[in-house]
Amino acid sequence: MTASDRTAWLAERRRAVEADYTRDGPTYDDGYDPATPVHRRYVTSLIDRTPSGGTVLDAACGTGPYIGMLREAGLTVVGADRSDGMLMRARQKHPSVAFVRTGLQELAFDGAFDAAMCVDAMEHVPPEEWPLVLENLRRALRPGGHLYLTVEEVPPEDLERAFAEGTRAGAPIVHGEDVGDDTSGYHHYPRRDRVGAWLADAGFTVADEADEWLDGYGYHHLLLATGGAADAA
Repeated sequence: MTASDRTAWLAERRRAVEADYTRDGPTYDDGYDPATPVHRRYVTSLIDRTPSGGTVLDAACGTGPYIGMLREAGLTVVGADRSDGMLMRARQKHPSVAFVRTGLQELAFDGAFDAAMCVDAMEHVPPEEWPLVLENLRRALRPGGHLYLTVEEVPPEDLERAFAEGTRAGAPIVHGEDVGDDTSGYHHYPRRDRVGAWLADAGFTVADEADEWLDGYGYHHLLLATGGAADAA
């Protein structure tokens, strides 16, 4: 596997993810609510740490399942997503909210937000691009801002299976990635120690964290502070 092979493969996988979400966007919410009680608790924690009347970036906002909570708290929201289909549905649900079509890797805000959230999205970011995405999110925040981030996790045996299948298929895959038919084109499940190192390098400290296990997968919920000692949970 050459570096160029993997770069081209990742670009193809990213296009596949975008195409799947754009196709599913108009009906994505039908009978489905991605917000678990733990998700809602962490959104509430982010709200509690955001100045009154502040501005929040919902990065990879999808159809905007949490925007209502933020708006009800009196906060201004800017949603960002790469999928036209998801943005179309988000605009229908929240016509007064500003939305920007951009990916996590292309976020270019500079000190524009009091808080940010990136929920159920980092699983589509390859390991090479985690530092870039975290740097983009960090740069978007004003001093003292907080970020709510989720990291999806699966059982280790699933990662072993995915790596073996991808290798047999000749894909330039690395351990922790899954490109099965039911994963929207590409998933990446990094080890927690790698996530911790990336967060530290980006200038984040953990203010609060929780584990949530669902049916065959789980989330590591992280409330992150920018710079200095972490806030009390």
